[in-house]
Amino acid sequence: MKLASTLRTQILYLFGLLCIGCSLYAQPVVTWKARWIEAGYPEDSVHRPAIYFHKAFILNKKVKSARVYITSRGLYEGQVNRQRIGQAYLTPGWTSYNKRLQYQEYDVTSLVKTGANAWNVCLGDGWYRGAMGFNAHRDRYGKSLALLCQLEITYQNGKKDIICSDSSWACSEGPIRSAEIYAGETVDARVQAVYDKPVRITNYPYDNIIATENELITRHETFKPLPIITTPKGEKVIDFGQNLTGWVMVKARGKAGSVITIRHAEVLDKAGNFYTENLRSAQATATYTLAGTGEELLEPHFTYFGFRYIAVEGYPGELNPDDFTAVALYSDMKPTGFFECSNPLLNQLQHNIQWGQRGNFLDVPTDCPQRDERLGWTGDAQVFFRTAAFNFDVKKFFSKWLKDVAADQRADGGVPWVVPNCIGYYGSSAGWGDVATIIPWNMYLVYGDKQVLENQYTSMKGWVDYMTLNSNDDLWNKGGHFGDWLSYRSPDDDGSDAITDKYQIAQCFYAYSTQLLSNAASVLGKTEDVKKYEALLSRIKAAFNREYVTASGRLVSNTQTAYVLALEFDLLPEQLRPTAARYLVDNIRAYSNHLTTGFLGTPYLCHVLSRFGYTDVAYQLLLQETFPSWLYPVKKGATTIWERWDGIKTDGSFQTERMNSFNHYAYGAIGDWMYRVMAGINTDSSAPGYKKIIIKPQPGGGLTYCKAGLQTQYGSVSVHWRIESNHVVLDVEVPENTTATVYVPDVKGSVIKMAEVKSGKHHFE
Repeated sequence: MKLASTLRTQILYLFGLLCIGCSLYAQPVVTWKARWIEAGYPEDSVHRPAIYFHKAFILNKKVKSARVYITSRGLYEGQVNRQRIGQAYLTPGWTSYNKRLQYQEYDVTSLVKTGANAWNVCLGDGWYRGAMGFNAHRDRYGKSLALLCQLEITYQNGKKDIICSDSSWACSEGPIRSAEIYAGETVDARVQAVYDKPVRITNYPYDNIIATENELITRHETFKPLPIITTPKGEKVIDFGQNLTGWVMVKARGKAGSVITIRHAEVLDKAGNFYTENLRSAQATATYTLAGTGEELLEPHFTYFGFRYIAVEGYPGELNPDDFTAVALYSDMKPTGFFECSNPLLNQLQHNIQWGQRGNFLDVPTDCPQRDERLGWTGDAQVFFRTAAFNFDVKKFFSKWLKDVAADQRADGGVPWVVPNCIGYYGSSAGWGDVATIIPWNMYLVYGDKQVLENQYTSMKGWVDYMTLNSNDDLWNKGGHFGDWLSYRSPDDDGSDAITDKYQIAQCFYAYSTQLLSNAASVLGKTEDVKKYEALLSRIKAAFNREYVTASGRLVSNTQTAYVLALEFDLLPEQLRPTAARYLVDNIRAYSNHLTTGFLGTPYLCHVLSRFGYTDVAYQLLLQETFPSWLYPVKKGATTIWERWDGIKTDGSFQTERMNSFNHYAYGAIGDWMYRVMAGINTDSSAPGYKKIIIKPQPGGGLTYCKAGLQTQYGSVSVHWRIESNHVVLDVEVPENTTATVYVPDVKGSVIKMAEVKSGKHHFE
């Protein structure tokens, strides 16, 4: 019975993947009969209202099936007979548009009817031509919005029709008066689209149009208001209790012309007032003018906000919490992992990690959802990948995005800071450009699919060759680098800042990427490349030791990040590694058991400590509650991961508003250690994709239990350890068609027995 149940679970999981692959996300190649159309009237170049397109058509036969194929230059929303097409938002998504423009396919059989039909599509600026990047530059990919769509109908009698975007369509302006990613959206419900203007045929290319392979952005959780707040400044503020990405649906009744304004914020200031300075120039405002036709449901279409709080102005009557609902928007990733332990602060940290991922995985892995940025920062994505891949199935999400990494990579192999690259090329930075190697290799480990290595191999190789091109005597000591971004800075300027030499960091990542490229070459059978890059790696390590290591194993930059990267990437001779690990621990002790790492050192810090026998120190760091630490924001009431260790300082004031996001997942990379070391669920590189599983939990930190699970392609793997009568009780579940090596620990985390087990449930004491 147990076997049948497990098989059933696996079959249902695989069937679900098959169904997804056969629906929206695995589409046939379309033969486009449609023409690109755009507005046939001069647009307002300042306010740029959305463009509404319309096509009326008549069907004289009974319809068997109807499918829409659609894309746009800009964002689109479509309707057939006043019913929305599909459940996706912010389509066609964000890619390197000039090279890769996605289309979507929808089954609209239930929407069309025999007789008169109407097809409406609205376009907004979005990422295509809206203000984006540091200088909020418009028209990054083009100046005009354009629509390409066709409706393919099969009748009951077997005959077919195709209704296309062409010169027979009409267009006009409508209620959406402006819509920008950063600014928000302005809607005047009194304005109705009248479709009294012609469209213009335009000759945009078709050769960059591709099928959608990833999950699209959809609605998810909803939140109702907590008690309404009147701030000391008299603002009417609604708290939804969770920092999220999306928007607020509003129900309102009022006179025609009444204007409701909704501003968005992540936090209140020390005095309890609405705080938006950290949004920088992003207005993040939704403005609605009522039509006065009774109860009206108001929500945006072509923007999104990062917020926990909203300030409401102009609402007719008293604010009624029932009239406001916050809606979370993010890519429709399947949840795969869970984690829970006996420490409620760590459980809140896990909550914050997952919500940081939800809020920043909107078709691309963004750095923040609230301010005038929201870009696909490459370094942030690579440090968080393993954590992301535990909590959600991100295979399609990253497969799509990595193709844009390759598309935006320069001919010399340089990788831009952000992908899609809408800011121009300013050089490539260590730890950021390495996204080209780190994520593909880790995707292979997690999902066991060589195809990602095949797809990205040229990009991986290009990046390593770029570093070689910019090296002298095998030292990558050229160019500008971000370094260990946002590492510890003393609030007292007492000389304890943890600054790591940027070229030392660059050399570490040069070695790591070369190792990963060699690994990929080995998997793909590229023996000559294996020899070439193994030899290069040997020279890189030798150069590192000549330049940055003393005879005793001390590093030129005596920081936590310096030791962590050198140890994690195996740059030091084996005889020096234990000494370097002790130097790392000494450094942690010197900071009173606090971390000082930034974006590049943090993901590996606890892993290195555990690898060299200091799991107790890793727990001390994880459970540290004072700044800087993972739990300091939790104690401050955070519901997502902060960009800075002290986004809110100990005195209640804020860090610099120039860069202080309260929803920024990078430091959430600690989740990977929690899942792989604390809970003990890990991949085996000899059989990736959890075909072989390593289960090696390491109790500590005074925890009395920990349980975690992951839905793999083979089924569920789970671990539950607990301490009873001063010994560890361990329960393990291993999915079908896999094996696991189980290391049973004692209460101090030391291994007391090892067992090779097959699928099923296993109990150890």
